[in-house]
Parts: sequence; structure tokens; C-alpha cells
Amino acid sequence: MNAIAEPAERLAIIIVAYNSADALPGLLDSIQQHRTEVARLDVFVIDNDSHDDSVAISQAHPVGAIVVPTRRNGGYAAGINIGAALAGPEAHLLILNPDTRLQPGTMRLLLERIVDPRIGVAVPKLLHDDGTLAASLRREPSVITAWSDALVGTAVAARMGLGEIVASKDLYEKGGEIEWASGAALLVSAEARRAAGEWDESFFLYSEEVDYLRRVRDAGFTPAYVAQAHVTHKGGAYHESTYLSALMTTNRIRYFRRHHGPLATWVFRMALIVGSTMRTPLGRGHRAALRAALAG
Repeated sequence: MNAIAEPAERLAIIIVAYNSADALPGLLDSIQQHRTEVARLDVFVIDNDSHDDSVAISQAHPVGAIVVPTRRNGGYAAGINIGAALAGPEAHLLILNPDTRLQPGTMRLLLERIVDPRIGVAVPKLLHDDGTLAASLRREPSVITAWSDALVGTAVAARMGLGEIVASKDLYEKGGEIEWASGAALLVSAEARRAAGEWDESFFLYSEEVDYLRRVRDAGFTPAYVAQAHVTHKGGAYHESTYLSALMTTNRIRYFRRHHGPLATWVFRMALIVGSTMRTPLGRGHRAALRAALAG
């Protein structure tokens, strides 16, 4: 086993919680179990006005987290920004969803990847609760990815290499450079975060990681996938919520509009409308996404 990170390196874990009492103990336990992989580790739990026991659970846990009750739900990006400010500009940031669990060696492996000064963000392999692979890697949203996903479905489009989801077996097995990935678990180097600036709080939830990793790339850094680093992630909450399904669709359009002209944005939005229309019989989430796309 490789040596732990050098003492000069400081890692701050940021967890943004919202009614996360059921999930937090498992994550905090996993951090406590593996904290010796890093010489200097701080843990921040930023609570977005939870109405359950998220704050009390975090305060009582032996991991010794610094718990910040924000007393408002400003969104995921706002919570990250609060934690980043408390961590200070010299810390590398490991951002984790409350429903994730660190596996052995993950923190060490991610830190080792950003020793390469070109690599500004390192993301681990995400696994479902049953140990199967979660396809967490993505391509930059485009008219081609949107229409491919709409017409043939995300799974088929991914296998064809045309959709937003990346399905490259070689990349998931060996790792490599990527465009962006799920924001459930990612490590940002101190250098990259200083160059990219704060997370955009206007997204509230969803598409904030797409925006942030684009700014990391624009600043001259490369995100990388570390296939040997593993994190378990429950995820998928938006499938069960009409509000979250609509919000995800709205923010996808907002992000695309920010980087493209009116005609391209209209074509992109039409792809979301067509795709959601084709899938309305599959559930309320698709119908909510259609309404959001029509309003977008």
C-alpha cells in the first residue's frame, strides 16, 4: 500500500445535508473508518435547514465534524460554497452527497491523482448499493446528445457513444480524462478551485456540477476518473419526485442556453420535449419533465 498523503496536504470533506438523518450515519462512519488515509482531514456538514435530526446526528458523531446549520435551504451549490469558505483556499475539497459511502483507499487514491498539476478534479467509481457499476460519467450536453437520448433512450444512446451518458467499458475499468461526472463524489484540488471560483448558486440543484467542471476545464485543468477509488451511492431521488424531475429539466435548458445561441437552445429544448413526450406513460416524473421543457 502506498504511503498516506504528505502532511502538507490538507483535505476538507464537504457534505451538504438536507433531511439526511437516515443517510448521514453511514457516510460519517465510513469517513471515520478511513480517515487515517489522510494526514490532515477536516469534515464539514453544511445543513440546509433540515427538519429531521441531521444536525444532531452530525454533531454527536465521533468523526468530529464542524456542523453549520444554515437555517435556510440555499441549494447544493450554496452549501458547498459555505463549506469551501470555512475550509480555506489551501485545502483540497472532497464533496460528498450524504447518501454516499467511502470505500477503503478512496481518499488516498483521489489525492494521488491530483498530484499531477494538470488534473484539477478527481472523481471515483460510483457503485450502487448492490455493488454494480453506476454509469456516472458524462459528455458535455449538446444537440447530438439530447436528440440521441430522446429518440433511442439514454441506455441505447450511451452504448452507441452518442448520448450524454458515457458507457465506455475501458474508461470505467482503467480510468482516464473526462469532461464531467456526477457531483455525488468529487475531489477538487486547491489550485483548481482557486482558478474556477465559487459554485454557481443560481442552479440550486442539478447542473451545478456540469457548470463547475466546465469552468475547471476553461481554467486549464482536466477532470479525471479514478477507477480504483470506489464510493457507494444510493442516488436516484429525482426519479421519485416530480419537483426534482422538473428542476433537472429546467436547469439543463438554463445551462445549455448559457453557452449556446437561441437556435441551438431551441433545438436542444425540442429534444427534451420530444423525449419526455415519448415517455409520459412511464410515470409522473416524465410528465413533470415535459411541463418544465415546454415552459423552458
